[in-house]
Amino acid sequence: MQLSSDAESAGYRLVSLEATDSTNDDCLQAARAGDPGQLWITAAEQRAGRGRHGRQWSSPQGNLYASLLLIDPCEVQFAPQLGFVAGLALHEAVEQVIGLGAPRLSLKWPNDLLFDGAKLSGLLLEGHRLDGGRLAIIIGFGVNVAFAPTGTPYPAVALQAIKPGLPREDMLNALSSSFARTFSAWRNATRLNPSDPFGAIRRLWLERAAGIGQEVTLRLPSGEKKGIFEGLDRFGRLQLKSSSDTELIDAGDLYFPNFRHDTAKP
Repeated sequence: MQLSSDAESAGYRLVSLEATDSTNDDCLQAARAGDPGQLWITAAEQRAGRGRHGRQWSSPQGNLYASLLLIDPCEVQFAPQLGFVAGLALHEAVEQVIGLGAPRLSLKWPNDLLFDGAKLSGLLLEGHRLDGGRLAIIIGFGVNVAFAPTGTPYPAVALQAIKPGLPREDMLNALSSSFARTFSAWRNATRLNPSDPFGAIRRLWLERAAGIGQEVTLRLPSGEKKGIFEGLDRFGRLQLKSSSDTELIDAGDLYFPNFRHDTAKP
């Protein structure tokens, strides 16, 4: 496994493991030991990978499991935007390696990448306050390169079904390059336009988003909500329009009635 040359030039480093419990946990351990960040950790296999809300993430050999540690990348109030930065970078990297982009390749709020409506990849953003006040942001990527999990709430697909023989090394190379570039652009925006640093990322994300303008269902701890997916506000919250008003949603599971992944049984 190797990072792209431009990622290495920007100061990113790589630790490549054969097996581990969780690359996100490995990044947190490195952060607590004083690592300065810009550290990628990959594993050929995870024994205890996880997704959002603590869900178990299937981690067979052949897929890409990679986590990135960033130390003090931004003010804490801007940290949720990094999920959208990572999503854009992931979209760009996959488009590069398979040669297909939007609308077949789309971003599903808040953290999935779809191909023809099936899940291709997910990411997990975690934040931790370290001793001394440093902020550790860990972004975990799970990309179905060789295998797609079964028994999931909606169908999944693997990159090799789209581009046979694609190695996971190519995916990491493309992802490390696209993230370094997208993250740098976002950091520059926070300096040059501190009143709206999310503006450019928001626009690019929405251009690649699945379900904009469609009726959707949001599953929340408090129950289900239905409405029209209008877009994102300036903080990345989903704008859900109902017959009475527009509600802002911070987090939830998003479902599209017209997408084929909603025909699968939970």
